[in-house]
Amino acid sequence: MGSFVAQATANGTHEWPTEGWTVMASDKNYATLLADLRDAVEAAGMAVVTEAGPTEAAAQRGEAIPGNRVVGVFRNDFAVTILRESVPAMIEAPIRFYVTENEDDSEGHRATLSWKHPSTVFAPYITPDTPRLAHAAETLDALFQDIGDSAVAP
Repeated sequence: MGSFVAQATANGTHEWPTEGWTVMASDKNYATLLADLRDAVEAAGMAVVTEAGPTEAAAQRGEAIPGNRVVGVFRNDFAVTILRESVPAMIEAPIRFYVTENEDDSEGHRATLSWKHPSTVFAPYITPDTPRLAHAAETLDALFQDIGDSAVAP
């Protein structure tokens, strides 16, 4: 289902998880991939609800690290459905995309887009009594794949 990428950093190679994740290499630079991700989220009718990353804060302290941004994406109708099925499951929202800059471009790509599959994230809360949660997670899987495909497309 997902592709696999080994990310090189100053501390060595970090292998991305393969089970329950999608990891997509991109020929785009970090800033372009991040902007294209935001555009793809909007085009899919979803919303960016959180963003966090250490790169800018590290720079303010005089530290230089590769671009690194977590982008939380969700939509209110999914929130309502999930809350009606499992209040504890909402701790997992928003579902996050992760944009990382390849420090030395050694893998032939400049930035990577990755995410945990929503069905993996919500799996601990899915039971025979929560079929709408299972359906929402499957729907989110397809939406996140579409967003990812659009964001990394040339």
